[in-house]
Amino acid sequence: MADEHKEDHNHHHERIGNIKVAFFLNFSFTILEIIGGIWTNSMAILSDALHDLGDSLSLGIAWYLEKYSGKGSDYKFSYGYARFSLLGALLNSVILIVGSIIILTQSIPRIFYPQEVYPQGMFIFAIIGILINGLAVLRLSHGSSLNERVVSWHLLEDVLGWVVVLIGSIILMFVDIPWFDPALSVLITIYVLYNVFKNLKETLNIFLEGVPKSISIEKIENEICEKTNVIKAYHTHIWSLDGEKNLLSLHIIVSDSSTREDIIDMKNQIRELMKENGIEHVTIEVDFKSEEFEY
Repeated sequence: MADEHKEDHNHHHERIGNIKVAFFLNFSFTILEIIGGIWTNSMAILSDALHDLGDSLSLGIAWYLEKYSGKGSDYKFSYGYARFSLLGALLNSVILIVGSIIILTQSIPRIFYPQEVYPQGMFIFAIIGILINGLAVLRLSHGSSLNERVVSWHLLEDVLGWVVVLIGSIILMFVDIPWFDPALSVLITIYVLYNVFKNLKETLNIFLEGVPKSISIEKIENEICEKTNVIKAYHTHIWSLDGEKNLLSLHIIVSDSSTREDIIDMKNQIRELMKENGIEHVTIEVDFKSEEFEY
């Protein structure tokens, strides 16, 4: 148990470290972007700087809430503060959606009314943007929490955006088709929004205490009856705190002849089965077959 707690603690600190690095990389580059946008006279870069400033804000929120989520349970939050990480995922999803809509409102008019820019300067900043944001994405790409995944989509959008700027700058050096850059920006933003909405759907499902998509209540109840001496499992409730920590409560019906030791053994068997199904917190109510109740 001590080793498991230590592993969770280390994993939590690793998540905080990943988001912290991403925050400082993103915020530092935002300052460079503002300078570069003025230097190249590129509204595209200045617009991306505004978007990155929003990203920095969301990364700061994610960093703070991820740290807060590591607090243990107390009388105020009996399950602990893990769901604060989920709150970060929700806030960041909303910020990313708003930022993407702003990008679309800036990019779509530019397709029809393109503006002249300094492509050589765009090329230089695109290389720097891909390297810095790419490094941040790599730090978060293996994250398991929804908070990390949503933040990584923030940064991946930035990487893809700078790839567009890079391609656009190269093309603009040789061919006069300035609408190409905003057109690609629109396509990439739509792609990012699609993935953000998928994560937002999962986040809302957890907030509404829906059954995790990887778990079937019917399968769980059948498995308990098949692999233990439980007669019936019912009133089963499964939910998740933050997308990683799953919880379960259920009633089991046991034979009237079951002894205290039999019941303890069945409970232990159920808890082991639930661990195999990714459920770490189990509450079991025991009912005897002769009790009068509806189920």
